Amino acid sequence: MKIIKLSAIDSTNSFLKEMASNSVLENYTIVVTDSQVNGRGQQGSVWVSEPYKNLIFSVFVRFSDLDISKRRYLNFAVSLSIYQVLTALEIPKVTIKWPNDILAVNKKICGVLVENSLKGAKIASSVIGIGLNVNQTVFPKHLEKASSLKLIRPKPYNLEEILDLLILKLKEKIAVLESDHFETLEKDYLHVLHKKNIPTMFKDSKNALFMGVIRGISIDGKLQVEVEDETILEFGIKEISLL
Repeated sequence: MKIIKLSAIDSTNSFLKEMASNSVLENYTIVVTDSQVNGRGQQGSVWVSEPYKNLIFSVFVRFSDLDISKRRYLNFAVSLSIYQVLTALEIPKVTIKWPNDILAVNKKICGVLVENSLKGAKIASSVIGIGLNVNQTVFPKHLEKASSLKLIRPKPYNLEEILDLLILKLKEKIAVLESDHFETLEKDYLHVLHKKNIPTMFKDSKNALFMGVIRGISIDGKLQVEVEDETILEFGIKEISLL
């Protein structure tokens, strides 16, 4: 495992992807930065983070035989890694909001961006970007749903110690994935999925509101929602939001 520490960078994911395209990287090469000025989230969204207060890093993971059809289990593994570290740190009411946001007390404290490199029908490698709000206590007004470990459970946190815990747990969950224990990952993920089996108001991509109940995740990673007529509808990222 190799750790590259940078004081400031546009995006740790972009930096690591560029490295991977130009050289043979050691498995679990990590890029971590004190300040990220152009952080990327899901579907082109922006990740905002105060310098020196939070944990911002990306991990390069190489796979020997992971079919692209199993990519949702990779997402489960990454999300569960973060979830289990935070619960071990005694952060209360942690849940995973589909697909891979991490909430605590219904506030977003962590975002994940997984970018895969394919070889045929296989995932050859992934760059896993994680932004965890740790010691930041003030957020922009437009991020009213954002929070941090320090706001939720007030105490100082050591960023390097949390990074070590996250990498250790990520390796553990990737090992479960590569051992083909897909049902275990899915069961554990659904057990802590935010709003699962709870009647919830949703908004679709046309801004139409409807009531539904999250029932699961489809084989291609879409959110399965049961609506009032008991039909199960499937939604991709940015096609639905929880209110």
